[in-house]
Amino acid sequence: MYSQVEHPAGGYKKLFETVEELSSPVTAHVTGRIPTWLRGSLLRCGPGLFEVGAEPFYHLFDGQALLHKFDFKEGHVTYHRRFVRTDAYVRAMTEKRIVITEFGTYAYPDPCKNIFSRFFSYFKGVEVTDNALVNVYPVGEDYYACTETNFITKINPDTLETIKQVDLCKYVSVNGATAHPHVENDGTVYNIGNCFGKNFSLAYNIIRIPPLQADKEDPMNKSEVVVQFPCSDRFKPSYVHSFGLTANYIVFVETPVKINLLKFLSSWSLWGANYMDCFESNETMGVWLHVAEKKKGRLLNIKYRTSAFNLFHHINTFEDNGFLIVDLCTWKGFEFVYNYLYLANLRANWDEVKKQAEKAPQPEARRYVLPLHIDKADTGKNLVTLPYTTATATLRSDETIWLEPEVIFSGPRHAFEFPQINYKKYGGKPYTYTYGLGLNHFVPDRLCKLNVKTKETWVWQEPDSYPSEPIFVSHPDALEEDDGVVLSIVISPGSGPKPAYLLILNAKDMSEVARAEVEVNIPVTFHGLFKRA
Repeated sequence: MYSQVEHPAGGYKKLFETVEELSSPVTAHVTGRIPTWLRGSLLRCGPGLFEVGAEPFYHLFDGQALLHKFDFKEGHVTYHRRFVRTDAYVRAMTEKRIVITEFGTYAYPDPCKNIFSRFFSYFKGVEVTDNALVNVYPVGEDYYACTETNFITKINPDTLETIKQVDLCKYVSVNGATAHPHVENDGTVYNIGNCFGKNFSLAYNIIRIPPLQADKEDPMNKSEVVVQFPCSDRFKPSYVHSFGLTANYIVFVETPVKINLLKFLSSWSLWGANYMDCFESNETMGVWLHVAEKKKGRLLNIKYRTSAFNLFHHINTFEDNGFLIVDLCTWKGFEFVYNYLYLANLRANWDEVKKQAEKAPQPEARRYVLPLHIDKADTGKNLVTLPYTTATATLRSDETIWLEPEVIFSGPRHAFEFPQINYKKYGGKPYTYTYGLGLNHFVPDRLCKLNVKTKETWVWQEPDSYPSEPIFVSHPDALEEDDGVVLSIVISPGSGPKPAYLLILNAKDMSEVARAEVEVNIPVTFHGLFKRA
């Protein structure tokens, strides 16, 4: 089913080349036929500027935010892009140097300042980036580009103009928030972020932003913390990228990838650390899974534990007959952090990337099953009674629930990542299909569809082509879960004058429906959404 594809040294690096923004949308050349019902805009975020003057950004997560848009109307497609006017971008363009430290690139101090002024600037606090290159999501009638700090940036989804920076700290008690909020069908937004409490105690707060009300007041003003999850380590919060949400429960997976807060606070301005320098591992803790009742904001006093893994993306979470089913894209071993992040070193060469990737443990898509009702009389027994899964949950004598997963996808050196589902209809509910980006030695080279029940897979792949996260768009009159199309931006540097295109696949069998080619290179994009017209 899966073939091994070797990547030429100059191929995938087109994903990391600086590009210019466009003054106006350009018309794409369409081959095939765009479905007439597909009307709206595909919005995507990613890095687009990989150096400022003579100073390079060293990491994929550091390039300055570029907002992309493919518009669909009556079978025609246009493409537009603009840089997000964040403080990080504007100051870099003004001063012609990297001014704010990013994930893997340290911003060297202003040479006009002496060591004493730099030292005392430390006491003013850490200057956090607002480089909104990861995702875009709606709040009320507004749209925000975001990264994983406390800053989000309001943008105009039609013109791609930047409107204003918003500091979440001014609305709720969080010191940062993920770029993967859950947006419910009524417009309610849930997210999770670290919180520094009294005496430097750490916790993870779930925040809720209500939908737009009749009074038309900005929903941000009505944001609130609905529940707080405890932290397993007082000074070292776990890195949080996503979380699970159902109609009645919130699931937070606390992994052993830690952020050393003392190192972050004490070293940042004094010896030139960046975010990546503050990561470390505590694999002896394994993984802790926390569950809270969504409506009551009450933690369940159940200690779910399992062996160590690392996590970026939840696939889906749903309830079934007294159990929570939690489907995740997992990575084994802390080595994944170094290898994954090493690949994202923009100055690496392919041979080194491949060498490092070979050391990484095999990634898997896994299903964990969490029982919600515990009887001490069942100590030593597997509590999972669902007939369709091999996942287990064993009650131990210390009252912890030890979880063993069911593997729903595993490929030799192939990761199933950036998962997407028919979210509007099946988010937080029982589902069958997920779509993902296939990573070959960490390089995106295929699009996959996975049946999580039967483990059947479908694949789209072309030589020397590098797709982005697949976005599922449901047919407006869909009768089945996978009635619709899958959209992905593909970079194909060897294809001639049109190095990039928007690919449209039939979501049922992953066959090509159409593609919309443009005559400009498009760098890597991380996440985004489809905004219906």
